[in-house]
Amino acid sequence: MTTAPVELERPDIEADVRPDLPWVTIVWNDPVNLMSYVTYVFQSVFGYSKRKANALMLDVHHKGRAVVSTGSREEMERDVNVLHEYGLWATLQKDT
Repeated sequence: MTTAPVELERPDIEADVRPDLPWVTIVWNDPVNLMSYVTYVFQSVFGYSKRKANALMLDVHHKGRAVVSTGSREEMERDVNVLHEYGLWATLQKDT
């Protein structure tokens, strides 16, 4: 008695199997908001300590931008919207 060969299902080698990288929220420097206000917003929105919020604000001021949060795209869209409500310039992008 013979049995028919079993064909194994092979995965599509064209499929992207890289892990989904997190997204980031970036706050950009602007000529409008006071540094103390930006620190306050980071504390209020993200619950950061005054020290961490101040360090992020200094990155925004001196480097022109700072990554203030990471997570899923939906979470970062929410963070960007909240920061816009506070009058900050913020964008999101896929982390590299």
